[in-house]
Amino acid sequence: MSVPPAPEPVPVPAPEPASGSSSSSDSGSGSGPLARERAHLAASRAALRAMRADAEALDIRDVAANWVNAEVLASGIEARIASLADLAHAPLFFGRLDYGHPVGEDTAEADGPHGTSGTGGTGGTRTTGDPDAVRGGEGAPGSGLGPGSGSGPGPGSGSGDASGRTFYIGRRHVHDADGDPMVVDWRAPVSQPFYRASKKDPQDVLLRRRFGYTRGELTAYEDEHLSDPQEAERASALLQAEIERPRVGPMRDIVATIQPEQDEIVRAGLDGTVCVQGAPGTGKTAVGLHRVAYLLYAHRERLSRTGTLVIGPNDSFLRYIEQVLPALGEVAARQTTVEGLVARPDVPVRGVDTAEAARVKGDARMAEVLRRAVRAGVRPLPDEPCVVVRGSRRWRVPAYEIEELVRELLARDMRYGAAREALHQRIAHAVLVRMEQAGEAPDDRVQDAVARNAAVKAVVKQVWPAVDPAKLVLRLLSDAEFLAAQAEGLLTEDEQRAILWDKPPRGVKSAKWSAADAVLVDEAADLVQRTPSLGHVVLDEAQDLSAMQYRAVGRRCSTGSATVLGDLAQGTTPWATESWEAALEHLGKPGAVVEELTEGFRVPREVIAYASRLLPVIAPGLTPATSVRESPGDFSVRRADGTPGDGDLDHLVVDACRRALEHEGSVGLIAADARVPALRTALEAAGLPFLAPGEETSATVRLTLVPATLAKGLEYDYVVLDEPAAVVAGEPDTRTGLRRLYVSLTRAVSGLAVVHAEPLPAALSDGHEGEWSGGHDNEDQGGREDARLDGPGRGPGGDGSSTALTGQSV
Repeated sequence: MSVPPAPEPVPVPAPEPASGSSSSSDSGSGSGPLARERAHLAASRAALRAMRADAEALDIRDVAANWVNAEVLASGIEARIASLADLAHAPLFFGRLDYGHPVGEDTAEADGPHGTSGTGGTGGTRTTGDPDAVRGGEGAPGSGLGPGSGSGPGPGSGSGDASGRTFYIGRRHVHDADGDPMVVDWRAPVSQPFYRASKKDPQDVLLRRRFGYTRGELTAYEDEHLSDPQEAERASALLQAEIERPRVGPMRDIVATIQPEQDEIVRAGLDGTVCVQGAPGTGKTAVGLHRVAYLLYAHRERLSRTGTLVIGPNDSFLRYIEQVLPALGEVAARQTTVEGLVARPDVPVRGVDTAEAARVKGDARMAEVLRRAVRAGVRPLPDEPCVVVRGSRRWRVPAYEIEELVRELLARDMRYGAAREALHQRIAHAVLVRMEQAGEAPDDRVQDAVARNAAVKAVVKQVWPAVDPAKLVLRLLSDAEFLAAQAEGLLTEDEQRAILWDKPPRGVKSAKWSAADAVLVDEAADLVQRTPSLGHVVLDEAQDLSAMQYRAVGRRCSTGSATVLGDLAQGTTPWATESWEAALEHLGKPGAVVEELTEGFRVPREVIAYASRLLPVIAPGLTPATSVRESPGDFSVRRADGTPGDGDLDHLVVDACRRALEHEGSVGLIAADARVPALRTALEAAGLPFLAPGEETSATVRLTLVPATLAKGLEYDYVVLDEPAAVVAGEPDTRTGLRRLYVSLTRAVSGLAVVHAEPLPAALSDGHEGEWSGGHDNEDQGGREDARLDGPGRGPGGDGSSTALTGQSV
């Protein structure tokens, strides 16, 4: 059933100070609903500044018992001060809930932060001079006022007490001088109905109010009376405006626009691992980041001890998302790539594998090859018995008994290093047994001393030699006979030849390690000594990981949990996973819940429909995404008249970039890696300034030149896609190339222009090239326009409104 459009949100003509100034909806009185909401915003900001000043004024000189405690306390205070920053681009609150009954202290913020983001009380939110908040809010049921209209009596009128009924929902908790909350954290239980309540299930919410901001100023609000059966359910105009809002700069949070299905994932428990299969534009990355923020709020004490980690596909992606968590008041989560996760000083990555070598090195079978290799040096039977001299006595442990100890440890399948240390103690214990039989009374200190005896060390070194992970992998990839012995029955001869180095290096320092080699070294290191586990790990773009990379990540959350994010259709590596079940098995989290997000909030309808033509070839089992965007988008396919390589294509691409830059927002020029140098030259010759991926756009430079291999996870208001056939040809096989093309096609938020000289890939054109023309196919700037579909104007004010919710689209 379709939902009718929402009424226009109540606006003001222009941004005004939040001090109760008049607006058109305030009838010029300066005391209308919007003015009162602005006054509450101003008071909340003042309260936040006071909270930060209190934190900065803390004196711990006479509190800490020693310098270690002082450092810990100082670090905590610094984190507290950082979390209380008043960010100009992130308004303190974005919504308001008016409940039908008071919400008690036990439920309002019961799961509140434990530690530095603590709450300061749980009663109802204090309002600043807003008597309607006492009565349940302007336009409440029974007032006779429509959504967003003026004030009037409502439920509770005359009670004179708003305690526990009205809550402003924001990015962080803010309280007044008495400790009463003025803004409630979006992660608190009392805030949950803001995301999940509906006309069918109002959850005791009388009024849900969304606020719109323009350049940081509160300029509009929109009301939903969820408990009023007379009011029809409507789509949110402010929510739609936020989805359509241009993107400039790094990724923004979506805290104001989280959808019910996303909120269920965000608030899932800490103990379970969740896997999210999300089509382009469904908000899976944002969901993962907000899940981190929620878990840090609900389980702060536990995660402060065990740690959290966000793993992204590349450094450009990490720079793109790095401001989301700080905007939500969380500065403790670490971010890295898989390469950074397994990086070691003795294994600098300087080489590149062939596709086949990388595929074999990433195969799960390599784990068993390495396990065999680590234990290959163990010799259960020593050359001679172990003789320990203590004072005038000599204690002898025969070789056969040492062999029994070694075989017992091998059978237990302990980690190599732990078993080696245990062997020292086992031999020492055998000596102590003989001492006791001789009438002595040794204690644990004697056993430790015997374990450190030179004779014991010599025997252990012979039968259970120490293993250096990097040297082991070096030998495995350099010594054909050693590799053949460890890979017998696991790898074919062709696979063994694929991973052997053509010219073995002289040593670890001179080796040209590849990224896949570093993962092998990490696996070997874990076989020797257990990798420490974190409390929670978020893994984004997980579909591109190999089995060995999954194992590397899994080791970092072996005793914790994980949130796995990805899209099987966007797997662009030769070893990309075919199913989430297999991936979760390699991660060490079999049986984890797999959630699917198919409603797109970023990619326009026509663009996602065009890109979805590739799904039957690249991921036939996946459900095509649907877009909730009202705007179909600005979409065109243009073909150069000349032949590939004669320069006409470059001119057409530059022209498409100029056209895109006429609109508001960011522009991404995505091209095959091999085409980037030529396009860089063409842009420079045309005088168009541009950025590299990860560099922040500005008002003067909004164009980014993006190699297709780095486009994953990024988004731009307008995308110009250069030569799809070259994107496909740049990959080792057709399926991977088409997946890379699918990724590139789905980076657009408002418009996509495909420019090509070579024929489009068959899976994309499918014999229908031109069906998107919207009724015209004409000559344009020296190029033939195969198809074009223009959506509503996207320039400043082109959608008829400059008002949007704060935050990023979902």
